[in-house]
Amino acid sequence: MKPVPHATSLRRAPVQRRSAERLTRILDACADLLDEVGYDALSTRAVAERAGVPIGSVYRFFGNKRQMADALAQRNLERYSERVAERLRALGDAGWRAALDAVLDEYLGMKRTAPGFCLVDFGNQIPVGARRAEPNLRVADRIAGLLSGYLGREPDEDLRRTFLVAVETADTLVHLAFRVAPDGDARVIEEMRELLRAYLARVMD
Repeated sequence: MKPVPHATSLRRAPVQRRSAERLTRILDACADLLDEVGYDALSTRAVAERAGVPIGSVYRFFGNKRQMADALAQRNLERYSERVAERLRALGDAGWRAALDAVLDEYLGMKRTAPGFCLVDFGNQIPVGARRAEPNLRVADRIAGLLSGYLGREPDEDLRRTFLVAVETADTLVHLAFRVAPDGDARVIEEMRELLRAYLARVMD
């Protein structure tokens, strides 16, 4: 299973600082509006108004709202990876179970606090079209890289496949937990932790 290449939905990457700041405002506005009105009612015009930029600035980066949501999902993945990497650096040699908890805790933290995350997360929840970008493959590959680096082992094909199964499982159970309770049902989340620990122990111990 080969690593999934980075994909971007930007029409044009920002070059100058002012342009990058404008893109940040656009994505922030997109995230806030997703929480307020949902994906179906989201519009590029509303995002432009919320961000305080001309509508042409939105279209400079994105052809439609799907591309904008895709870019937000990619930003979520980058921020999540940074948070996990920081947690892993602070863990020292606490072992893979503590590392797994860090991976799960950071995801749950974003699920509870990051604007727009419950609707978009890393791309799985965007309710339009097929999963061409296959976001869980990207997430699994990123986590495999982070944990393998922390544990000092090479992320081979078997390990990547194992993490893909773990990510798909966690994705399903986290969404179940948040359907049961607004902040995620604690009992479902604990069952998920136990399930993942037992599954990963085959290759991590």
